[in-house]
Order: sequence, then C-alpha cells, then structure tokens
Amino acid sequence: MMYWKLLSFQMAIQEVNHNRLLLPNITLGYTIHDNYFDPRMTSAVLLELLSAGEANIPNYSCRKTKSTLVVLEGTDFEYSTQISTMLGTYKIPQVSYAFASPSLSDKTYFPFFYESVPKEGVQYPGIIALLQYFKWTLIGLVVVDTNNGEQFTRTFKPVLTQDNICVVFSQTITLDSETMRLNSLSFLQWSQVNVYLYYAEALSFIEGIHVIQHILGSLIKPSVGKVWVTTVLWDLTFEMTYSPLTFEYTHSIFSFFIQTEKRTKYDDFESFYLQMKKFADDGFLCSYAKHPLAVKGWTRCREKEETEILPQGMVERILTLDTYNIYSAVWNVATSIDAAYSSLSNRMMTSHKIRLDTEKLKPWQLHPFLQAIQFLNFSTNRVYVGENGEPAADFDLVNWLKFPNRSVVSIKFGSFSRQESLEPKLSINQHAIVWPKWLKQSLPPSRCVESCPPGFMKVAQEGKPICCYDCHICAEGTISTVEDAEQCTRCPEDQHPNKYRDQCIPKRINFLSYKDDLGIILASIAMFLAITTGFVLGIFIKFLNTPLVKANNRDLSFILLVSLLFSFLISFLFIGQPTRATCLLQQTAFSIIFSVAVSSLLAKTVTVVLAFLATKPGNRVKRWLGKSLANSIILCSSTVQVIICSIWLGVSPPFPTSDKQSQSEEIVLQCNAGSVAMFYVALGYMGFLAAICFTVAFLVKNLPGVFNEAKSITFSMLVFCTVWVSFVPTYLSTKGKYMVAVQVFSILASSAGLLGCIFISKCYIILLRPHLNTKEHLMIK
Repeated sequence: MMYWKLLSFQMAIQEVNHNRLLLPNITLGYTIHDNYFDPRMTSAVLLELLSAGEANIPNYSCRKTKSTLVVLEGTDFEYSTQISTMLGTYKIPQVSYAFASPSLSDKTYFPFFYESVPKEGVQYPGIIALLQYFKWTLIGLVVVDTNNGEQFTRTFKPVLTQDNICVVFSQTITLDSETMRLNSLSFLQWSQVNVYLYYAEALSFIEGIHVIQHILGSLIKPSVGKVWVTTVLWDLTFEMTYSPLTFEYTHSIFSFFIQTEKRTKYDDFESFYLQMKKFADDGFLCSYAKHPLAVKGWTRCREKEETEILPQGMVERILTLDTYNIYSAVWNVATSIDAAYSSLSNRMMTSHKIRLDTEKLKPWQLHPFLQAIQFLNFSTNRVYVGENGEPAADFDLVNWLKFPNRSVVSIKFGSFSRQESLEPKLSINQHAIVWPKWLKQSLPPSRCVESCPPGFMKVAQEGKPICCYDCHICAEGTISTVEDAEQCTRCPEDQHPNKYRDQCIPKRINFLSYKDDLGIILASIAMFLAITTGFVLGIFIKFLNTPLVKANNRDLSFILLVSLLFSFLISFLFIGQPTRATCLLQQTAFSIIFSVAVSSLLAKTVTVVLAFLATKPGNRVKRWLGKSLANSIILCSSTVQVIICSIWLGVSPPFPTSDKQSQSEEIVLQCNAGSVAMFYVALGYMGFLAAICFTVAFLVKNLPGVFNEAKSITFSMLVFCTVWVSFVPTYLSTKGKYMVAVQVFSILASSAGLLGCIFISKCYIILLRPHLNTKEHLMIK
C-alpha cells in the first residue's frame, strides 16, 4: 500500500510544481519518512525534521537554513499525538490526510492539528441507520485494545442503546493469544448474535477479524455467516488481499467509503501491484538509502522525465484508492502556502519593499490560511465543508467479499448523504449486495424477538435488554402503522381504527334517519297516532252537540286533542339530519305543547272538583265555574313554560353538533341542548304540572256521577308520569342517535297514554253504543 501513497504524494507535488498559477517561482521540496508504526522511530523522524544540521540536534543549525514549513502525516492516534506534541513546540502545522480521532479536534491540546478529510466519527449516524434498516437490534461490539477503542465503547454504546439497539457484549481484542483465549468465553453466552460492530484501526483491522474468526470457528460453530459492520473509512482491498482472512464464518463486511465519481475493480490486483512498484522505482525513488537511525545524509532525488506523462488510466487507478486523500491534502497545503506568500507580498509592497524575500515565511504564519482551507471539488472525491466549518463528506456503503482465489470484490449497495438534505439520508439497494455461494441468499437476522407487526406496540420485558420486548395490541382508538412501534397513536376525531388497528379510516356519519329501521318504526308510529288523534278529533267535531261530548267539557277536550295531535307531529322534528331550525324547535315546541296538554287535563280536573263543590248548599265556588277559569289555568300554566323556553333560547339556544366521541366508529349528528340546565328546568316544570294534575285527579276520582273524568285522568297521568320518570335515567344511559330515539318514544308513549285513557272509551260509546249517548241515560245513571 505504501507505493500508492508515495505515488499519490509525488504526483501531487509534481502537478503543483508544474502549475504556473500556483506558487510561481517557488518549488515545493519534501522529505518522506516512515515511522514503521514505532514510537522510537517516530521520535527519530521528528528529530531529523526539527534539526537543520547533519546531526539530529534540535535548535542547532550549521549553515543549513532550510526549515520545515508543514508536516503531512496519516498515522494512528497515538503517533499523531506524539507528532503533535513535538511539533507544537515550534508551532509547525500538522496536516493529517487520514481519518483522525475526534480527540485530535480539541484545539486546547492540539492547536496546530488540521484535517483534510472528515473525522472518523462522521459515519456513526450512518452505522445506526444501517442497523435500523436491517432491523439488527442485537449486536456485539468488538473494539481494539487502544485508547480510541475504549473511548468509542464509552461514547457510542449509550447512543446505540438510545436508538433501541442492544449491545449484548462488548469484546476487547488484542493480538496476544493468551488474552484472546480468556476473552473469548463471553461469545458462548450470546451465540445468537449475527452482527458485530467492529471498531478497528489501520494496524489491527484484519488481525482483529482473524482473531474473532478463530473464536467463532473453534468454539461456537455457527451455521450461518456473521456480518461485520466496521468503522473503517479507507479502502480494504490491499489488507484483504494479503491477509489470511477467509469468509468461512463471515457473511459480509460492510464499511463506509467517501463517495467518488468512479470506483475501479481490481480484477488482477497482483499484476497492478507489481506494475505500480516498478513505476515508482523507475520514476520517482532515489537509489540512495541509509539506516533509519543513522546520521542524516543529504541527497536530492530528481524526478525523471518519463514520469511527466502518466497514462490517464494509471492515474485513475491510483487515485480511486483512498490514497486520493494524500493527493488532496498536498493541494490544500500548497494552496495555503500560496495564499500565505501572497499575503506576505502585499504587506511588503505596502511597506515599499519591492523584492520578496521568500525565506521570511515561517511555519506559524501558515495557521490562519490552513484554518480557512476551501476544499477543491475534484472529480474523484466529494469532500465538502460542513456547517461547523470542518471537512464533511457523503459516503457509499460498500460490501466487501474475498473469494478463494484471493480476489477481493467491493460492491456499492447504498449511500449515506447529508449535503443535499437537512436530515441525513440512508439509501440502500439490497439487490446490489453480493452473496457468497455457500451462504443463504439473505442477510442473517440478529434480534432478540420477532418484530411487532403494525397494530401492536412494544412493551419492555422486565429485567431484559431493551431490544427484548413483548407485543401488545394497540388500545381502543389507537393504531400503529410501522413495525416495532414504540407507542400507538390516536386516530383523529373523525376517524377510527380498522379491524387490525394499523390504519385510521373515516367514521360513518350517523343520525336518526328515515332510512334506518328505528327511524322508520318511530315515524310510522307517530303518523299512525297522529291520524288516530285526527280521527278522534273529527268524531268529537261531528258529534259536537251530543250529551257525552258536552258533559266532558268539549272545549277542553278540543284543546287537549289538538295539543296531542301536535305532540305526535313534533316527533318528526327529531327524525332526520339535524339543522339549526329543527334544533331550535325540537325542545321548545315539545315543552310548550306538552305543557298545554297537561294544563288542559289540570283544568278538567279542577272543573270537576268545583262542579261537585258547587252542589253543596251555600258554597260560593259556583261563581268560579265556566270557561274563564279553565282558560285561565291553561293560559297561566302554558305562559310559564313559554317564559322558560324564551329564556332558554335567549341565553343558550340548542344548535346542531356532531358527537365524535361517544361512538368509536360513528360520528353522530345531533342537536346540542345548549343549556342542559334549562332543558331539565323545562322538563321539570312539565313534571310539576303533571304531578299536581295526578294528585288532584287521584283525590277526586271517587266522586259520584257520570260527569266525573277523574278516574280517566288519574290513569292517563299515571302512564304519563311513569313514562317520563323512566325517561331520565334511560336518556342519560344511552348515546348517539338512541338518545333521540328514547325522547321520541317517550313523547309518543306519553301522548298515546293520554289519548287512550281519556278518549278511547268515549269514542267507543259514540260510535258503537250510541243509545248510551243520550241525556236521559246520562241523567238516569
């Protein structure tokens, strides 16, 4: 892999030096060092960079005036920290072309550290979205035994738990075989885990997977492959090609890769590797070599003429690897140096100094320009500046496979982008994933329980991880439309859940209609009783002057029959879709008409009482007998009810409304009483009149004479009071259109009771026994 990194670096230097618009009359020089991932070698390299003389002695120079302006590095966190500590003393900028740890962003401890690629943590939301997409809620967390691995476990594990992803074990991997054997026991307890989230670093990626493969193969003997979701952001082709890794127990390795315009498939990786090595040896590298820790030797390495023209295909194959990060970093640094020189030139010209002394540019003068790097949008990379001014990028989701012939396949099967939308967007094409032939053509599940289908919600099991739960059906009136719903949502008022409680459907509009069976029955009964009342009224009018009609106070009988006729007819106001007019008339007309009817019965009863009291010698009540008293009783009693209804209409009149709560699947259109108190006041006053009428009639029911209607009135008021006393609890216990039906039925039943008890017997005599309807017969009786 080192050859591609060198080629990418030297190609960028060559392009910068040949660019006439960038750093004119200035040639970038460079030295290349390898720290061999060793702290001792890293210190030696830094001493060599900081020492101007031939001996590695910092702050001492002998005739050598050249100094290091900036250091580019791409090593692991520990070595980056070591480099930053030494370079910070001299305020030398440190630019990383690798995916640095978030810890290095702390400017308090690393003020001169700069990044040219995004931090390694930028893909963490994408990892969570990937796990949630495939419903992998039961995972194992595998980390390398480093400070970064420990920090990753400490910070990322709570984030996973917050997103309902259970980390059932957290395994630290070291390359020491003894430690490996001890730590492997935890895998036996969670053999059902098929997905591992693997935090790895450059030196330990393949080794860590190889360790776990050995544990899985020797202890668990899994029947299905395991899926590795790794945090690495670099190209794995080289590591996977030259590693003992096999996919015997691995289903897939998923990683994130910075989006590029094109990706190269390395079908003949070995041939390409040898070709690049020969090109580097022939074109760029010096023949001079020395021991890494020896005293410095100064040898200039010149580029050969043949390297100026590099085949485009070769360039693309080099830069489609993650070595493009080095190429981009060189250009960013060169742009910053050019901006620094331009700024220095302007200041010198302002100071009337014509000649530009390029030696006066110091490392610390580069910091303002490195902080304002504007990344170039090259065709092969899509790194951009994020909202916080730090490098950001969109990622491809890559599936890595290694086949028995050592060929490595990387297939893009999705993307994770945030540049074009406010919220990060995960896009996955499962059909693009390449499957090993020896495994099933599907991703293995990794979860504690089966998912809760729509219509159910998750309920945590006590004492178990958060991803282990029971499924409870949604409560009445609520639904869930997705699997594994955290809670059910209530339907809007005008909708209700369907049978499976996974969708809200519109409620049916319902009211007491003429199309309903109940509405048809009530309307038919009301019409029949109204016709019957009209028939009775017609009989009384036809036989107006017969003794029986005269003897029973025919004027009051006519008033009573007309009020009963209207009481049957007002039932039609309660049937049909409520309107503002029908709502205003329903209760007021019902209350006033029934008050007139009961008042006429009360007048009949009082007239009977006064008639018998007048027969006693010396009684002065005879002067009260006549139409005036009866009319006064009806008028006064009805006027009180009219006043009550007028106040009702003035304060809070009835109005049409829709009841969306009482019925789960229906919206009931009905009339709202407006003021419930006034409704019961009107009803109570009608009951008060009925109680007085019943009491008086009951007291005088045994008075002698054929003129006494007290018995008939007593029975009629008994029926009337029974109906309306039972109405109140029945009305309060019903809902929707049945409340209206109860009131209509009470109106019809009470009116029919009055009609039947008082007039049926009289009609029977008038029509069927006319010989009894004579004055002589009445007088004899």
